[in-house]
Amino acid sequence: MPRAHPLHRSRNATRGTIGLLLAATIIGCAHGTTVTASPSATAVACTFANPLAPGADPWVVRRDSVYYYVKSQNRRIWISRSTRLSELFTAPAHAVWTAPDTGWNRTNVWAPELHFIDGRWYIYYTAGRDGPPFTSQHAGVLQSADGDALGRWTDRGRIYTGDSVGTGTGDRWSIDMTVGRIRGRDYAVWSGWAERASTDKTRQQLYIAPLDNPWTISTNRVLLSAPDAEWERGPELDLQEGPQFLYRGGDVFVIYSTRDSWLKEYALGELRLRDTTTNPLSPSSWTKRGPVFTGNAKVFGVGHASFVTTPDGAEHWIVYHSKDSPTPGWRRSVFIQPFTWSSAGEPLFGPATAPGERIRLPSHECP
Repeated sequence: MPRAHPLHRSRNATRGTIGLLLAATIIGCAHGTTVTASPSATAVACTFANPLAPGADPWVVRRDSVYYYVKSQNRRIWISRSTRLSELFTAPAHAVWTAPDTGWNRTNVWAPELHFIDGRWYIYYTAGRDGPPFTSQHAGVLQSADGDALGRWTDRGRIYTGDSVGTGTGDRWSIDMTVGRIRGRDYAVWSGWAERASTDKTRQQLYIAPLDNPWTISTNRVLLSAPDAEWERGPELDLQEGPQFLYRGGDVFVIYSTRDSWLKEYALGELRLRDTTTNPLSPSSWTKRGPVFTGNAKVFGVGHASFVTTPDGAEHWIVYHSKDSPTPGWRRSVFIQPFTWSSAGEPLFGPATAPGERIRLPSHECP
C-alpha cells in the first residue's frame, strides 16, 4: 500500500495488556477444566480483546489445523505459526528471507502474503531500491523448497506488471500483490499506477492478470477497478490497494482497502464476480460495493484485511489493522473479529470492535 511518509514503517507501538489477556484466556480454557470463578473472571474466560499485537498489513492463512502469519520488519520477512488464531500474533517469529544489500528489492519491504500453491509455499511481497518517496516499489515472489514454510526459500525475482509482457518493457509500479484461483486458473491482483510518476501520492487502482505459474504473469495487465466512487476518494489521494480474494461456495470476492492509508477514514470496499462462468479479466464481470467495513469513534482507519476460517469451517474471521490514533500516521495494530454472511451471500463484517471489548475465542480454541 502506498506510504507517502516514512512514519509508516514504525511498528514500535506496545500493548502491555496483551499478555494478561491471553493468560486469562488460557487459564479459562485449559483442557476444558471446570473452574469456579468470580463474575469478572467468568467474563474473561474463553474471550480475548483487540488489539493483539503491533503491526500492519496482516496476512493470515490456515493450512489444515495450523495458522500462519507473515509480516515484514527490518528488511526481513518473518513467519509465525500456531494452532490458535488468538495466539498467532505473539507466537515466535522466524526470519525466512532478508532483502539483498543491492538491487531492485533492497529496502522498503512491505505487505508480504503467504500462499500454498501446488505443493509449495509462495510469498508475494513488495520492495524497492530507494525511498521515500516510494516511487520504485514493485511486486516480487519467493518460493519455498518444499512444503515447510519455515524451511529454505528462493527469490524468484520481480514479477512483470506492465503493458508489454511480450517485450518486458513498459513495466509499472506495483504493490500489494495477491493471488487467487477461479475455475482452475490462477490470477494475480495488485495495486498499481497507470504510468510512472515522481511522487508516491499518485492515484492507485487495481489490476488483474492470469498467471502461467506462481512467478510469471502471462498477459498484459488489465485494469480491474479504479477509485471512482465518492467513498473511495480521499482528501489527498484516491486509491485502491491491499486486494484479497474471499470465497464462499461458488462466490468470488476481492476485498480491498481504499482512501488515504494514513487517515482514520481508511476503509474496505468490495468487488464481487457476477458469475464464475464470466471472464474475470473483464471489469464488467465484477460489481462494486462499499464501504463494507469502516472504523468508528474508537477504531481508526481499518484496512488491509485477510480472511481465514476455523479448522471445521464453521466460523469466518477477518484479520485487519487499525491506526493507533485518529491523527494522521502509520502506527498500527492487528485486530481480528468474526464475521457472517447475508442472505444474498455478501460478507457482513459488522462494526469494528473497540479496543478492550471482549470477543469470544474461535470455536475450536475454547469448546
